Amino acid sequence: MNGLIIKVDGGLYTVESPVGICICKARGVFRKRGISPCTGDSVEFEGDCITEVLPRRNHLIRPPLANLDQMVFVLSVTQPAPNLLLLDRFLAVCLYKEITPLLVFTKLDLGDAEPFAEKYRQAGFPVYNVDYEKPETVQTVYELLRGKVSAFTGNSGVGKSTLLNAIDSNLQLETADISKKLGRGKHTTRVTSLYTLDHGGRVADTPGFSTFETDAYAQIAPEELAGCFPEMREYLGECRYADCRHLKEPGCAVRSAVEEGAVSQSRYESYAAMMQEALNRKTY
Repeated sequence: MNGLIIKVDGGLYTVESPVGICICKARGVFRKRGISPCTGDSVEFEGDCITEVLPRRNHLIRPPLANLDQMVFVLSVTQPAPNLLLLDRFLAVCLYKEITPLLVFTKLDLGDAEPFAEKYRQAGFPVYNVDYEKPETVQTVYELLRGKVSAFTGNSGVGKSTLLNAIDSNLQLETADISKKLGRGKHTTRVTSLYTLDHGGRVADTPGFSTFETDAYAQIAPEELAGCFPEMREYLGECRYADCRHLKEPGCAVRSAVEEGAVSQSRYESYAAMMQEALNRKTY
């Protein structure tokens, strides 16, 4: 039988198939092959045993998901404030893995999202605001999910589960308050599950992240990194040196664009930090 993994909890896999839902275990051979079945995987199974993981279009290690069309980054204006370096790292990985990123700002009653939103619109990313007093803003996000496999992610406490509950009240996902002492949220989502919405879109609520090591997700080579920053693409090939890394080289078109304000300083700093890490790898 063929099926889709819609939930992973410990060593148990919930598989949706044409004949219904099956709780499965995975063959021990997967461990030897370095494969960990995850939510979003298309699989073959026999009885209550997954026998094969079918080829993936893409794969993320954390949140552990496969075959995504888009990633929805939920960002609160404050409590907690956006971690832009963390966001930029994950955006680059999404583009590298050909996953479409969408940015959604919440908690608009607590602050102004526009300084953040404009930065990412300028960089070429779709940006949306959600105001729960304006149901049409929630409906807009709901329509973005139609016919897609999407994951919601972001720092703990930004309101991922709250937004999903507003999109579909049948989900009834657990939410939690922000810790005033720590200034961030508690991890209310402990497993990664894939839910089907009324219009057929599938969404995953994922455990919130507070740290991010890019290499754990994708080792982006130095020569490919600038292409993962959309606002830099038009300047590539315009530098004085063909192998320019856009760090300290003279005649760099990217750094000139930063100085002129065409590329934001914070986005460039994220790029520079990731580039330095890439150059420091032993393979380079």
